[in-house]
Amino acid sequence: MKRPAAPPAKPKPAPRRRRAPALRTEREKMLAGLPYLPSDPELQAMAATAERWMARYNAGLPASPAERLALLRQGLGAVGDHSVVRPPFHCDYGVNITLGTGVFINFNCIILDVVAISIGDGTRIGPGVQLLAADHPRDAAARRAGGEFGRPITIGPHVWVGGGALILPGVTIGEDAVVGAGAVVTRSVPAGATVLGNPARPPRKS
Repeated sequence: MKRPAAPPAKPKPAPRRRRAPALRTEREKMLAGLPYLPSDPELQAMAATAERWMARYNAGLPASPAERLALLRQGLGAVGDHSVVRPPFHCDYGVNITLGTGVFINFNCIILDVVAISIGDGTRIGPGVQLLAADHPRDAAARRAGGEFGRPITIGPHVWVGGGALILPGVTIGEDAVVGAGAVVTRSVPAGATVLGNPARPPRKS
């Protein structure tokens, strides 16, 4: 006798796709590198907190190194041991800045930290350097609407950035690299490289 045919297998239901959580707040959009409105009340409150902290920090030049390090850790996202930031120092929010161990930042540094900015162990930043992670739409109508966005900046360990250099949005500078004084760094710099000028490029071989 023939065995009765097995009933056809029921097709498995297709797995449900999980929807990515919507980015609801302007702060979440900012940190994700999406267009956001800096006039948002939450971001304005964060900026005001940073301004109050900067007023205290920049008045602390006579303080001991230990006192300044403790105050620095109150305003920035993370600060490694033996790191020094010589006031005056200016930033947007502070909480998006990470310093490794033994970082040295000289007078009058400006960091626009609308997204993550990290500086590796032992890196030296000259006076008047600007790290500018904030960017703006190229379209004039979008700029009029007040939106902006950010692209992270990463500076590796044991980098030397000369005085007055500008590091633009989205740049990564590799370990042991050197950025000449006054350079405008518009693209990422490989590890161990030296760049000079505007826009920053490796020096010409003679």
